[in-house]
Amino acid sequence: FAVKFYTEDGNWDLVGNNLKIFFIRDPLKFPDMVHSFRPDPVTNVSDPERQFDFFANSPEATHMVTFVFSPWGIPANYRQMQGSGVNTYKWVNKEGKAMLVKYHWEPLKVPIRNLTQKEANEIQAKNYSHATQDLYEAIERGDYPEWELCVQMMSDDEHPELDFDPLDPTKLWDAKRFPFMPVGKMVLNRNPENYFAEVEQAAFGTGVLVDGLDFSDDKLLQGRTFSYSDTQRYRVGTNYLQLPINAPKKHVATNQRDGQMTYFVDRAPEQNPHVNYEPSSIGG
Repeated sequence: FAVKFYTEDGNWDLVGNNLKIFFIRDPLKFPDMVHSFRPDPVTNVSDPERQFDFFANSPEATHMVTFVFSPWGIPANYRQMQGSGVNTYKWVNKEGKAMLVKYHWEPLKVPIRNLTQKEANEIQAKNYSHATQDLYEAIERGDYPEWELCVQMMSDDEHPELDFDPLDPTKLWDAKRFPFMPVGKMVLNRNPENYFAEVEQAAFGTGVLVDGLDFSDDKLLQGRTFSYSDTQRYRVGTNYLQLPINAPKKHVATNQRDGQMTYFVDRAPEQNPHVNYEPSSIGG
């Protein structure tokens, strides 16, 4: 459940999940976790024993497993699905004071709905794009999906009164102690004109931030921040941030340039084209 905000200060990507927690808290486990989900490397056949072998030897995954194999595990469609930033982030004000924050997307117009395994089997036997089709058709008929963005907040310091680490992405924050506070609303009011250009090539990364938004010391979040942008450079291309769908609406010139598939030279109007560094006294 990823959202790209085109802000006045550049882009902010909020990259998350439909569930509010995750399987692991150590980023070094990420590749092994993905390997266990994939087919057997010899037979290329999916084998559930592989992932349960990983889970059985990673006890921190138990919380997420109980959600995945509960009625929450299979969203009925995108419109009736929750979203979450999963990890703990930080908000920092101009005085440098920080607050820990968790992000939650809650559907507004329709109730949350999930599928049983039997329902999912029947639907996907006939249409494996049912959620995409449902979203497209709802927007086309003017029934625009809406989500409320809520945050939970906590002071950025030690919390000996808690029996868990608030930076641990395998844990939930108690909504009674840290209530959901609504801060905004998202409405999907148009469909893409070209799915590949606007959806398939959309690229997200937890390191795409603006001033005032920051990472916490959550280890998994820091691991994601290293890996996601590298993944997009590999998946889409070196200059994926120059694609219209990924470029900020407000142009901010930098000295980053060149590389495969460069679309334009990103410099300021008054910048000396011979100087691609700063500080400089000759028009850089």
